[in-house]
Order: sequence, then C-alpha cells, then structure tokens
Amino acid sequence: MRIGLIGTGRIGTFHAASLCRNREVGSLVVTDADLARAQALAHRIGATTAPGVDEIFTWGVDAVVITTATAAHAELISRAARAGLPVFCEKPIALDLSGTLSALRDVDAAGTVLQMGFQRRFDFGYVRAREAVREGRLGRLHTVRAMTSDPAPPPAAYLPLSGGLYRDCLVHDFDALRWVTGREVVEVYAAGSDAGPAMFREAGDVDTAAVVLTLDDGVLATATATRLNGAGYDVRMELAGEADQVAVGLDDRTPIASTEAAGPPPADKPWPGFLERFAPAYEAELAAFVDVVRGERANPCDGREALTALRIAEACERSRRERRAVRIDEVPGA
Repeated sequence: MRIGLIGTGRIGTFHAASLCRNREVGSLVVTDADLARAQALAHRIGATTAPGVDEIFTWGVDAVVITTATAAHAELISRAARAGLPVFCEKPIALDLSGTLSALRDVDAAGTVLQMGFQRRFDFGYVRAREAVREGRLGRLHTVRAMTSDPAPPPAAYLPLSGGLYRDCLVHDFDALRWVTGREVVEVYAAGSDAGPAMFREAGDVDTAAVVLTLDDGVLATATATRLNGAGYDVRMELAGEADQVAVGLDDRTPIASTEAAGPPPADKPWPGFLERFAPAYEAELAAFVDVVRGERANPCDGREALTALRIAEACERSRRERRAVRIDEVPGA
C-alpha cells in the first residue's frame, strides 16, 4: 500500500513515522508547503518527498493522510474524494459549518471513506470507560465530568486561526462524551473567561471555559478546558452512576496533587503534552485507517461524527456570547 501524507508539522511528523512502522504500508510519500521540512522528515524515516500536493494525487497513492493547517482540510478532503481516495484527516474538517458540510457532500457523492482524527476513541482508558457504560457496570449513569487542560498557551499567532477554545480544544471532549456514553447532547450552557494573557482577548477567544451539557437521556455532563494549566497536560473523564464510578486519565503522571495526608504523591513526570499522553492512541487510529483502506474493518469515526462535535462547539460559542442555554437543534447541520 502506498500512502500520501500532506503536512509535516508536529502531528504530521508523528503520523508519518507511525505509517512507516506499519508493515502493511509499502511506501510513504510526504509533502508540505515547507518543502525543506518535508524533505528532512522523508530523509529521517525513509519516505519519498513529493514536490507538491498535485503529485500526491498523481503519483498513484492508495490513500491520503491530511495533517496540514486546518484552513486546508476541507479542500484537500474534497480533492481526495473526487480522486476516489480514502482519507484520514486530523480534526476538524473545517472551522465553520458550511465548509464542513461542503466537504461531506463531496465525500458522500464520491462514495469514498473519510476517517476523522479523534484519537481519544483509541485510548485505553476511554475504551474501558465505554465498555463499563455499555455493559451497565456503573448502573444508571447520572453525571459525567470531562476536562482538557493544556500546560501553556499556543503561540499568539495560532489563536485567530484555531476557531476558539470550544472548537479547537473542547471538541475532543464533546466527541468523547458522545462516544463513551452512546448518547446525544441536546442542550448546552457555556461560559468562558479571558482574564489571562491579553492575546486571548485580542483574538476574541477565551483561555478558560466551562460547559454544562444535557444528554438526551437526562444525564448531566460538565466539560472544562484551559490553556493555562502550569502543572502539566491534564485530560480526564469521570463517569458516575448509581452502582459505581470510573475515571479516565488518572494515573501516576496525572498532574494533580492531593491535599489529604494519606493521598497519593504528586506525579514525578507529569504529562507535558498531547503527543506524549496519547501516543499509543495516535498509533492505533492510523493502524485502524490502514485496516479500513484494506477493507478489513468499518470506518471507526466518519465525517458525520466531526460534524456533530462541531455543532456542539458552535452551540457553546453561541451560548457564551448570548448568555443563555442553547439547544443543539438550533445549530444547522444538514
């Protein structure tokens, strides 16, 4: 199998190395707007460099992996669909609903595969939590708490391009919430704070956010996020039911200290970032994509899943601006 990868930044570099380790991938072709960066990566991992995106689509690849900046995702997805190629794309499809829906229509019209990069679906802890819920081990679920805390803000130049904290960061929690519980979000109430560095206010974004979400079976969930968690990278989910409760992301690298005398000690090596925390999950989702391309498994996360998570994020942004509860069906999605 020959795969073309477009975008050789941080996550693209990780995915390229993962694909080169996959024994079903016979060759990898990489390209990037920064061609020197793509050439350097190809030299390190034994891949081939394409001089541009056009060559990715003319050199006979069997599938495409998109890890470019977000602004290019939708166009590349559509182009791959028209070429009849299966695509793996890092989230999101686009930062707006119209761009997302346009790309999805192209995929549907072509009858091709689009797998989205929501890696938490492949993380051991989230998988186990999903099993606990689906098997009824927690009893009737009543509360879910999700959180994503980045240790430091991204560069100021990234913020206006990110789509904001709900679309860029909490969208992972929204997808994981749906996937783990098997339920749909029907209403949100969101708040945000821009009391941190001025660059967030200048970008019209917030550095910290909190959301209350109501699921279609009455379960209440909360989701919080911040860009300013100095203790380290902290991603967790807690699920509480009438019979039991479980926690995802609670281990000896979780960057939190107990104030109890008999509590666990602080983490010696807290997680520094998402690549370290989710490395096995990123590896697993690319392996799954290779299996999808080979026809050996169904698509585990198609583009409609990304659309649903984006609609929740859009509802949160509207709720924050208008200071009211927003139902998901207020956000267009067809």
